[in-house]
Amino acid sequence: MRIYTVLRLLLSGFFLYFSWAFIPFAFSPIEKLFWGSWLFFLYLIVGGNLAAFLKLCEPPALEQTDEPLHTIQNR
Repeated sequence: MRIYTVLRLLLSGFFLYFSWAFIPFAFSPIEKLFWGSWLFFLYLIVGGNLAAFLKLCEPPALEQTDEPLHTIQNR
């Protein structure tokens, strides 16, 4: 179901929208490490969801259908 992928992309964009205002105020090294790791994690989330949306990889197990394998490969 591609709608779940779109919803996850929208949710990650929503989180980025609200956190973007706080990122420039990180002054201590631990705050910069937190925001750097948070942005890296967001990058992985967006990349994985884009790969699922563009069908570059198989969808998660909960979103897979019971279609035979040959019909999935022909898409």
